[in-house]
Amino acid sequence: MRKIVLLRHGESLWNQENRFTGWTDIPLTHKGQREATLAAQLIKKSGIQIDATFTSVLVRTIHSLWLVLDELGKQWLPVDRSWRLNERHYGALQGLNKDLAAQQLGEEQVHAWRKSFRAIPPLLKDEPNRLHLDARYKHVALSDLPMGESLEMTIRRMLPYWQHAVIPRIRSGETLLLVGHGNTLRALMMYLGRLDENAVMHLHVPTGIPIIYTMEDNMDVVRHQLLE
Repeated sequence: MRKIVLLRHGESLWNQENRFTGWTDIPLTHKGQREATLAAQLIKKSGIQIDATFTSVLVRTIHSLWLVLDELGKQWLPVDRSWRLNERHYGALQGLNKDLAAQQLGEEQVHAWRKSFRAIPPLLKDEPNRLHLDARYKHVALSDLPMGESLEMTIRRMLPYWQHAVIPRIRSGETLLLVGHGNTLRALMMYLGRLDENAVMHLHVPTGIPIIYTMEDNMDVVRHQLLE
C-alpha cells in the first residue's frame, strides 16, 4: 500500500476576513500557525513517517509546511515547490469579501464561481503579464499563467505535475506530504475519488486537518481518512 498525506494550509488572514484569496500572498493568522502545528502532532500520533514534501510557491503553504516540519523534527526533509500547486486563481474576485460579493453580484452566481466545476470567475486580462514580473513565475510561459480559473482549469494545470512529479515518488514507496490549498485539494480529491461535478459542489477541505490517502500499487485509492 502507498500513502500520501494532503494538508490544507492553516488559516490565513483573508480566510479569517472571508475574502477570495487565490494567488495573492497572504500570511497565516496565529490560529493558522497553531493549526499547522496541531496537524504535525496528528501526523506524529498516527505513526506515519513522511519521506518527502510538496507545496505551492505561496507563502501560506510554505509557512504551514515549515511549522509542520519543525514540529515533526524533520526540517531536513526534501521540499518540492511548484506554481502548479498554487490555489485556484479567482481572477477579479481576489481580495473581495465573499458575502459582499454575493450581495453585489448575486448569491447564486457567486456560489457557482466558488463551488462548481466549470464556472469561471471574472478575468483579469493583464494578470499573466503582471505575474510574469514575479521571480516565481518568470520561467512559466505567459500562455500558462491564469487570468482566472474554474475548478476544471485548476485540475488541468495541476495534473501534469501530479503525474510526473508526485506519482513516481508514491510508486517508489515513499510516503509523501502535500501541503496545498482549499480548491487545489478539492480538485485533487475529486480526481482521486472519481467524483462527479455534483459531488464536488459539496466537497469542503478544512484548514489544518491532515487527510491520508491509501493507494494500491496501481494508484487506485483504497481509502481516505481525516486525522482529527
